[in-house]
Amino acid sequence: MKILAVGDIVGNSGVKELQKQLPTIKEKHHIDFTIVNGENSAEGMGITEKNFQDILKAGTDIITMGNHTWGKKDIFKFIDHPQIIRPANYPEGVVGKGYQITQKNGKRIAVINLIGRVDLNVLSENPFLKAKTIVEKIKNETDIIIIDFHAEATAEKIAMGYYLDGKITALFGTHTHVQTADETILPKGTAYITDIGMTGPKYSVIGMDINASIKRFETTLPERYKVAEGETKFNGIIIEVDDNTNKAIKIERI
Repeated sequence: MKILAVGDIVGNSGVKELQKQLPTIKEKHHIDFTIVNGENSAEGMGITEKNFQDILKAGTDIITMGNHTWGKKDIFKFIDHPQIIRPANYPEGVVGKGYQITQKNGKRIAVINLIGRVDLNVLSENPFLKAKTIVEKIKNETDIIIIDFHAEATAEKIAMGYYLDGKITALFGTHTHVQTADETILPKGTAYITDIGMTGPKYSVIGMDINASIKRFETTLPERYKVAEGETKFNGIIIEVDDNTNKAIKIERI
């Protein structure tokens, strides 16, 4: 089985790039299951109902979110849809769900969404303990477990990878929008990468307009961010899973 994870969709241009590239990539690489992070699809913050439908229609099985989950009020219309999940370690009682188990090609695939606590300023529960609880709860109900860890600190992501090594099929990082070159199969068999990158404006500062971004750093004034224009790029990873053992045997960047 081959699983594709696509990096943070940024703005309408990112959604269009997904629509353009996803069918071709899925056909070329014989992809069985697709996960897309959509928390920046609504012009850099949140997701609208149109974004949601466009991402699904492009060929997505599960949409994950992050620190901008609630950036657009539209989300409350579809937050309970089975194909969207939000960070599982949001406080108890928050609407939506933190993981979903999907039947695909004879396999039970669980996707879990978590958010980091280092330098994100988001009220959340301990992601390590939450991950441990969920994995323990669902391990006998699933064949494959994939985690999107939406976090700022590389150390927090790397630590989570080793913490869950051998207990899940794969863990990939999102949020920083810069694809890292550390894709690997960890010692106990879990596929890992610190960040899968972003899908959106190529010439930008993590998707945002370059001049506005520089002005913020140069003057320290609260210049309004806006999504950059121009050429776009597609970032993601492909995880190949052994059909007999359900263990990851390969991870590669796109």
